[in-house]
Amino acid sequence: MLRVAVPNKGILSETAIVMLKEAGYAVRRDTKDLHVVDVENDIEFFYLRPRDIATYVGSGSLDVGLTGLDLLLDSRSKAESVADLRFGGSTFRFAGPVGKFKNLSEIAGLRVATAYSNLVEDFLKREGISVTLVQLDGAVESAIKLGVADVVADVVSTGNTLRQAGLEIFGPVILDSSAHLVAGPGKSALAESLLRRLNGVIVAREYVIFDYDCPVEVVEQAAAITPGIESPTISPLRDADWVAVRALVKNNETNQKMDALYALGARAILVSAIHAARI
Repeated sequence: MLRVAVPNKGILSETAIVMLKEAGYAVRRDTKDLHVVDVENDIEFFYLRPRDIATYVGSGSLDVGLTGLDLLLDSRSKAESVADLRFGGSTFRFAGPVGKFKNLSEIAGLRVATAYSNLVEDFLKREGISVTLVQLDGAVESAIKLGVADVVADVVSTGNTLRQAGLEIFGPVILDSSAHLVAGPGKSALAESLLRRLNGVIVAREYVIFDYDCPVEVVEQAAAITPGIESPTISPLRDADWVAVRALVKNNETNQKMDALYALGARAILVSAIHAARI
């Protein structure tokens, strides 16, 4: 039975649980449930603190897990990324008082507050910069004002929180993170079935099915607009001057593609959502 770690709370938890449910697995119904056994799919889920997941997986206690790339790298565990699950995106940056820092080299020898000390330390080591790291669990934007640090390194989305604290971003991106499927040493093969299902959910979310009727004389142009994954499916119609075309199209390109096809002469253009997929 495959043993899988799932975030029990935080920004990754809800999306991870929904994704597993869409992939056909039994998931917890109560936030107090920390262990769910899915007998039908020969898999069991352990709902754990997100920061601990990579440690459990890397130690071999659990086979695979869903966690952030940032948490994986910060843990320094032996777990390895199997795939990017394309949700929970975040960006890590340095920030300091407005106008004080322009280049990363200027922080050498200073105090840097962060909740991801290993991640930041490894990054700065690659850059050849030595600092004093101040480990905090959260709200690092207050560290400079309270006098415990000169610089902060944290997750940045809009930057509003940093601006409200009188800080501005500077220097390079430390890491672009997202949710990943991770596996312990030598256990990547165990994740193949789970990964296929999760990839199916990703495809179902990112693509829609296009069906339309197309004049034969412009079918090549239409196929260029909707090339699909490998190739569009083209079927004859009763009227020999027309064919039926079916192809997968990126969800965010739907209206542009419909407009282009209609202008080309295609008609009866229908768009359908995908419930599940295997690509």
